[in-house]
Amino acid sequence: MSNRSAGHVARSTVRPNPETGGRAPIRTFLHSADGIPIDSVYDPPAAVYETASDTSRPPSRDLVFVIAHGFTGDVDRPHVRRVAGVLRAHGAVVTFSFRGHGRSGGRSTVGDKEVLDLAAAVDRARGFGHARVVSVGFSMGGSVVLRHAALHPRTVDAVVSVSAPARWYYRGTAPMRRLHWLVTRPEGRLVGRYGLRTRIHHRDWDPVPLSPVEAVPRIAPTPLLLVHGDRDGYFPLDHPRMLAEAAGDHGELWVEPGMGHAEHATDEALLNRIADWARGAAG
Repeated sequence: MSNRSAGHVARSTVRPNPETGGRAPIRTFLHSADGIPIDSVYDPPAAVYETASDTSRPPSRDLVFVIAHGFTGDVDRPHVRRVAGVLRAHGAVVTFSFRGHGRSGGRSTVGDKEVLDLAAAVDRARGFGHARVVSVGFSMGGSVVLRHAALHPRTVDAVVSVSAPARWYYRGTAPMRRLHWLVTRPEGRLVGRYGLRTRIHHRDWDPVPLSPVEAVPRIAPTPLLLVHGDRDGYFPLDHPRMLAEAAGDHGELWVEPGMGHAEHATDEALLNRIADWARGAAG
């Protein structure tokens, strides 16, 4: 586990292209407000020739997406890299590993202190000079982007929450019962640590953090997009509908036919639609 200072370039994943003036991705360790080292990667906007064939506009140079992954994800997971790769066709991208995940320090609090990790990544994104920042979260990350926007108003220009829960302690589906075993039982946390590269804190929440459905009304007037699949095996449709009702007129809900849960179920076409919405909503 690295304890290098924020801003240190740990490694670059590709070389810059001298013909296009493109910059290489920059890998750094950030520090959250409570001192946790957070592994992050900044990907500059794709060169025009790199963009997907169904992208109608060139990447925006003043827009950056900050991606908040789901529980047990991290910045090196293929599904996280795939999301970043698609969004690069629209703007720059900052990905990072939440505390307790991958090479980041600390232990996961499953959506509570992770707001501080996202805040550090948003600050990093602003530091690259982009005028518009959009947070995009999946599952646990979807709850984190909602709470971050509520607790840190006007620090992002638009919010996209995909496959997020509306309320805490939900055990109504088999995957969520398995997740609760993973988080609450010592043997489950061992499986998380050695099988899933996720180190989970053993303490219960105290106090219980603001729930996603309580956070949503506080996000206005920042534009909000809620995306949920009608075949989500973790959170049924009452979750996005609760969030949309709490959002009122400032939120938009997309219920996607045939879609499952989070990053794995978010295909390229949907990611491009999300990016198009973000480019318009972020001003």
